[in-house]
Amino acid sequence: MIPRILLVAAVLTALPLAARPEAPRSITIGVIAKSQSNPVFQAARVGAEDAARELSARDHLNIRIDWRTPNEEDAQKQAEALEQLVLAGADGIAVSCSDANKLTDAINSAVKNGVPVATFDSDAPASLRFATYGIDDYECGAQVMEELARIMGGKGIFAILAGSQNAPNLQRRVQGARDAAKKHPGLTIRGVFYNKETPQDAAARVEQVMQANPDINGWGFIGGWPLFTENALKWQPGTMKCVSVDTLPAELAYLRSGHVPVLLGQQYYGWGHKSVEILIDKIVFKKDPPTVKTVSPLTVVTRENVDAYAKNWDKWLPK
Repeated sequence: MIPRILLVAAVLTALPLAARPEAPRSITIGVIAKSQSNPVFQAARVGAEDAARELSARDHLNIRIDWRTPNEEDAQKQAEALEQLVLAGADGIAVSCSDANKLTDAINSAVKNGVPVATFDSDAPASLRFATYGIDDYECGAQVMEELARIMGGKGIFAILAGSQNAPNLQRRVQGARDAAKKHPGLTIRGVFYNKETPQDAAARVEQVMQANPDINGWGFIGGWPLFTENALKWQPGTMKCVSVDTLPAELAYLRSGHVPVLLGQQYYGWGHKSVEILIDKIVFKKDPPTVKTVSPLTVVTRENVDAYAKNWDKWLPK
């Protein structure tokens, strides 16, 4: 008896060339996030790899993700990774920019060499990237303020924790929060307070502000830096109204304990998944997204839905 695999091979060989099934087209997508250690970018990697697998099956392709993310944030290493991916023959690149100014030239060079580039999470708007996927930072700040106004009952004194004063995306969030606050005359803003974007520095900044301003009864964190580590907040659960951007696993504990009533989550998994979708549309189907910026929504997470939301991290973080 002729083995089945030999029989199939013989039949395929006997077919005219035009009738033989084509091998799937191989495509390499380079993905450069900000840092290996951050769970949000681990989720983005899972999203990119899932998209590669799904689109390969759907479109008869062989999509490979070439992950070139530095261990810690380093814009220079990101720029070098862009150059290396171009030299390695990548068909497209997605990058979350640690520093737009330092990455713009590398992005432009890749595009001029025929490699389309999309950004996610953190953009380089002056570059030749053809698409970007992420939140609307102004609307994010406004949503932080609206959620804070709701849980404060429209009255009280609040402060904004704002991260780096030199980060354009964070400044847009601050402006959105300030403008939204004008709709609530019963709320008084004590100030916008900047901080180094590490959990320890951010938590210390909050404590410093609280000691100097004991009448504050609300906080809007436009980045969740103090919540990235355990036991960072000194107030008793329920005594302070706080809304924070981001929903990392460590932050969910502050919801469960009652220290923070509302978190606003970004589409971390989608950063990878959507970026690969956008690049495959561009590379294979010569199709650009309807607008340069595809805005990703924020997910409101409270004590009521925190357990259901937490299950996402079981899927998003590598085992």
